[in-house]
Amino acid sequence: MLTGLNHLTLAVADLPASIAFYRDLLGFRLEARWDQGAYLELGSLWLCLSREPQCGGPAADYTHYAFGIAAADFARFAAQLRAHGVREWKQNRSEGDSFYFLDPDGHRL
Repeated sequence: MLTGLNHLTLAVADLPASIAFYRDLLGFRLEARWDQGAYLELGSLWLCLSREPQCGGPAADYTHYAFGIAAADFARFAAQLRAHGVREWKQNRSEGDSFYFLDPDGHRL
């Protein structure tokens, strides 16, 4: 029987840029790194970044990965991402404050 989700893997074109994005801007902790990939952790979520030079990003639909954040921290965190030039891909407040943004490879977060 399945017990949960072990990890997510994202294809990335520029591994160092993606590590910096997830670690420095989003607060993930780098747990392991090798030539073609890395594991990062945020709470109980493990994220694997796998270098794929030909990656072109996900299909244009609503598929995305959502993070949780304390309501008191949301505005400051979203402003920090905007200040670093992080691109928004959607605006939606139907479920409260939300910031839909792209990582360096166009993955929807």
